[in-house]
Amino acid sequence: MGRVQLRAVLRRVAAGVVVLWVAATAAYLAVLAAPGDTVDTLIGDGADTPQIRAAIIAEWGLDRPALLQYLDYLWRLAHGDLGRSYLLQRPVAEVIGEQLAPTLILSLAAATLGVLLALIIAAVTAGDRRPWLRRLSSGTELLLVSTPPFLIGLVLLSVLSFRLGLFPVAGDAGPRALVLPAVTLALPIAGLLAQVLRDGVDRALDEPFVLTARARGLREGVVLARHALRHALLPAVTLAGWLFGTLLGGAVIIEQVFGRPGLGQVTLTAVTGKDMPVVLAVVTLSAAVYVVVNTAADLVSLLVDPRLRRS
Repeated sequence: MGRVQLRAVLRRVAAGVVVLWVAATAAYLAVLAAPGDTVDTLIGDGADTPQIRAAIIAEWGLDRPALLQYLDYLWRLAHGDLGRSYLLQRPVAEVIGEQLAPTLILSLAAATLGVLLALIIAAVTAGDRRPWLRRLSSGTELLLVSTPPFLIGLVLLSVLSFRLGLFPVAGDAGPRALVLPAVTLALPIAGLLAQVLRDGVDRALDEPFVLTARARGLREGVVLARHALRHALLPAVTLAGWLFGTLLGGAVIIEQVFGRPGLGQVTLTAVTGKDMPVVLAVVTLSAAVYVVVNTAADLVSLLVDPRLRRS
């Protein structure tokens, strides 16, 4: 890796760190800005005793200057210390860690399925072939993008689970229980990515390098996969980074629709119980996932388009 490429990578990583710092700071300031005493905010609906209040003051450094409190918060956050849930009387990292795996599995399954569907749809409907199929695909994509994911999930549940009995209604019992939640999250992603990919492929098919490839006798499928589709990847990769970064938040809602374990139940319990340390941790974790995914998308963009490395 040359110096120019290394600087480009470092710039994107540094930008990701700054965004994460801003998100963590905003979450911290939200706690301080909450009405009433900070200790009351952190206790929420948990037990309120002098010993617990003293522990909160010691943990958050509320008896020290504001700047030291803030720096100590960042230091603990950087070392993975998310604090303690005074409602559950457990470390927040332990509470989230127990339910993180199901949410990550659901998000990864939805992301993989969404990308595969988008690639297939774009490859089949790009160009001037099958105009009726292109119109049908465009209308379906617009419908999927415009429909809230939880509504898609309810429709899938009603048809495929309640009526046909093909998939479990709720729970996390095996791979079959993962299908409907993953499809629910993947369909809007596939609809939006397919639109962007198809537009990029259409533009690429009019470029001189495609005419050259066709003149060399390459089959249309090879031209599409090896030349046009690769040329169209850059805007799709950028958009995919944003979409995948929001998957964690979408998964939290869909888990409630399908009765799955994961961060959805943790978040709902924390919000209803005013368990602010857990809410803070979920917000910070969501921001961290968003930053990591978008930084990875930026780095992939550097690999896809050499012009970005030179600039």
